[in-house]
Amino acid sequence: MDWIKWSMGGAAMVLAIAGFVPYIVQILNGRVKPHVFSWLIWGLTTTIVFFAQLQADGGIGAWPIGVSGFITLYVAFLAYLKRGDASSTALDWWFLAAALASLPLWYLTQDPLWAVIILTVVDVLGFGPTARKAYHHPFEESRAFFLLIILRNACAIIALEAYSLATVLFPFVMALACVLLLAMMQYRRITLMPKTV
Repeated sequence: MDWIKWSMGGAAMVLAIAGFVPYIVQILNGRVKPHVFSWLIWGLTTTIVFFAQLQADGGIGAWPIGVSGFITLYVAFLAYLKRGDASSTALDWWFLAAALASLPLWYLTQDPLWAVIILTVVDVLGFGPTARKAYHHPFEESRAFFLLIILRNACAIIALEAYSLATVLFPFVMALACVLLLAMMQYRRITLMPKTV
């Protein structure tokens, strides 16, 4: 059984890297313009969830989340450098503050579950700026990237060494959010395509 966990954990890390490398190249080429705030929020929340999953005995299944968290912070940095969409609203700042507020709550309760719940909610809300941008500019986001993230999360869940709300909630909800974002992007791409007669 351990080989299945290790195989799925390894596959999840490969999928995470495979998803990020082309996405980073597209950022560097100017073809994708990620929303800085979304990626900063996602990077912070994903990295903190990684540490919470480790504390909740997630084991090898937590590592793909950690790899993704650190790479996501790098994407936020690139988005800032390459002048991606840096528009922000008061709500965007609130999301960022909520992500950072999860750390003291985790420390005070000594329970990673509360941090994971807060961070999952914040991460989903962090999709807001990207969803808003993808709705208006659906061709500026990579569908392949979000598909690979869905697959990464599925493999990460299988690889978890302990199943609990603290270990499963985040990757499951993130996969679901990516499915919904992809569906909306596909719908918008279809509606914006010129009609041929």
